[in-house]
Parts: sequence; structure tokens; C-alpha cells
Amino acid sequence: MGIIDKLRAELVDIIEWVDDSRHTLVWRFPRYHNQIKYGAQLIVRPGQSAVFVRQGKVADVFGPGQYRLETKNLPVLSTLAGWKYGFDSPFMAEVYFATTRQITDLKWGTPNPVMMRDPDFGPIRVRAFGTYTLKALDPKTLLEELVGADSEFEAEEIHELLRAIINTAFADVVAKSEIPVLDLASNYQELSEQLREMVLQRIDDEYGLSIPQLYIVNISVPAEVEQALDVRTSMNAIGDMAAYQAYQLGQAMPVAAANPAGGLAGAGVGLGMGMAMAGPMLSGTAPGASSPAPQAPPPPPPAASWHVAENGQTLGPFGLEALAQAAAQGRFRPDTLVWMAGMAGWTPAAQVPQLAALFQAPPPPGRRPHPLTETRGETRGTVLPISVTRIAPVAAYCDHAGPPRGRSRGGVR
Repeated sequence: MGIIDKLRAELVDIIEWVDDSRHTLVWRFPRYHNQIKYGAQLIVRPGQSAVFVRQGKVADVFGPGQYRLETKNLPVLSTLAGWKYGFDSPFMAEVYFATTRQITDLKWGTPNPVMMRDPDFGPIRVRAFGTYTLKALDPKTLLEELVGADSEFEAEEIHELLRAIINTAFADVVAKSEIPVLDLASNYQELSEQLREMVLQRIDDEYGLSIPQLYIVNISVPAEVEQALDVRTSMNAIGDMAAYQAYQLGQAMPVAAANPAGGLAGAGVGLGMGMAMAGPMLSGTAPGASSPAPQAPPPPPPAASWHVAENGQTLGPFGLEALAQAAAQGRFRPDTLVWMAGMAGWTPAAQVPQLAALFQAPPPPGRRPHPLTETRGETRGTVLPISVTRIAPVAAYCDHAGPPRGRSRGGVR
């Protein structure tokens, strides 16, 4: 072996890519003047593909393995360079490595709600988000359509484009599926596969990319629609709304009575507010209740409700029963200011005809009527007719007490 061959064997050229990133799609091998020696070693690791480019044209593509670059291993490049009988000098070419493994942890989501027509709720807006994986399917198409002359191409550079494609495809899939909003969660897997296939049809031939996996993680409605659905679910779970309101009222009354703040806030707030809230439901006008039969009488008129001013605060409304209870306990006084709908302004309670009776003192206990001149319940001093049965005992009493006028005590004249 001559000295030239020995030096050539020692100076072996190695072309490889040790990928320490997780989101790089294409990487160009750096070489001064793009010179590659004859017999250089090309190492393509699993999940990679090597592409040779000469004079702006894609030449040979190598899969995973180790290669010695010779004329027989570079048929396209040899044709482009005109190497009919081989070459024995460095040649100029660019080497690009493309990632054929899956790039994971890529996320997508709808930037704005997507309108759909639901059979239960009518037109409604939905949002969705999920994850997907990406890899290079055709490195040649990827270089020609996206990479160009870049030395490095990251997945983030095409992420916005892919998100737009996924969002457009999601709107088409949801509209064509005609699945109700309440049943979307049970069809995530089917919808994810349909969405992946539709997206793949739009990027595989055009960009040389593949999406091996795409998942819909969640489909949701706006917050206000979620609250309405929660209320509807709660009402269905409660069932008898009138019975539930009565139970809530019973639970609130002890708490209101035990309120340490005292005053009307502790005596009648719970009762008054509870009756005001439960009154329409207990009278059969609760939402969702069936309309009464035509033969049924109309509901009674609503009871008067009063607002009370206490300590600079407005309390109420209270019913007449709650105010009567508070007046009996001394918490509702004649000078307490009250107001109800229809009144011009705040008025002392004693000046309101409906409430003045709450402060009137009870009548004194009645005395026992006189047995001769009065009957029970009549006024004193009234002379009443006396029956014969009532005179007889009186006459007997007079005979026993003494002789009548004109007769002597000693005997008969």
C-alpha cells in the first residue's frame, strides 16, 4: 500500500447526525464548501433519512444503515455529475437528514368556538383541543415544499399551519357527524380517527408529512352554556321542585332564627324570603309545572309583602305573619319605618292601617256579671227583667229575714 493510500485510509470522512433535539424535522450536514471525499462513511440512524442534493436538485435518498459513498451507491448523483467511470476526488453535494420518527407532544386547539346545529339546543358553539404526532413521510417532497435552503427546519415552523388545517377539518367533521353535544364525549375515538384521516389527506402529498396519531382530548361549550346545562341537570335531579323548596325553607328557618345579629334579620328574614321565593312554586306556577285545568279556580292573590328600614339597612320583604311575630317579641315597633309597593315613601308602622292593629293593647279581662241585674257580657247598671223562678228565692229570703212592714213581730193582730 502506497503512502497516498495509507493517508487516505486514515483520513476517513464520516457523515452522520446525532439528533439531541425532539422537534427538528430536517437538518443539513455542515461541510466546508460542501466537499465530500470519495469513500466517505454515511451513517443513517433509525428514525432518520439522508437526502443528497446537488446543484439544487434532489439526488439519492438513503434509509437507516451505514454506507460507503462510491459511484455505485450514488446512481442519481453520478448521473447528475457525469461520473461515467467513477471519481477519485472530493465532490460537492449537500446532505440533509430528515426525521422519520414521530415527533410527539404537539398540541392543537380551536382559537374560536365552532358553530354547530344541535338537535336538543339548536345552534350552539363548541370548543375542542387535543394532541397529535408528526413525522416526515416523503423527505424529497418535504425539502422541495417547505425546507428549501434552510440549514434546520423545526416542527414549530409548520405548527401554526397544521393547527389551521386541523381546525378546519374539525369543523367539517363535527358538522357532518350530526352528533348531539351531550353524546360527543362518547364518540371521541371515532371523531379523532375521522379527523386524522381528513387532515392526512391534505398534507401527505402536498408537504410530505404524516400524522400517525391525532386525539381529541375535550370538546366543550362556553361557560354560560355549561351553567345552563348544570341548572337543567339539577332540576331534573330534584324532580318535585315544590317539595324541594319547602325542604329548603324548613332548613333555612332555624338558621335565620339563630342569627346572632338579632332584630328582624334573625326573626323574619328567613321566613319572609323563603315564603316569597316558594310562594309561586307552592301555588303551582313553578317553572316546568303543567298548566292548571280550565275547571280549576285561579290561584289566590299574593299576600302583601313589606320592606322594613332598620339600622340604615333595608330588610325584607316580610309577610304580615312574620311582622306580627316580630311585633309580639318587641323587635317590630310602631315607629319602625315600613314600605310596600304602591306607597309614596317610608311610613311609621303605626300609621299604616294594615299594620296598626299589631300594636293595639288587648282589652282588660271581663268581670263576673251580677246574678240579678246583669247577664254575662252586658254593661253594669242595666235593670233586666227577673223571672218568677228568680223571685221565689228572694221572697223566701225576705220572709226569713223579718216581717213585712205593718206587722208586729209578736204575732198576728
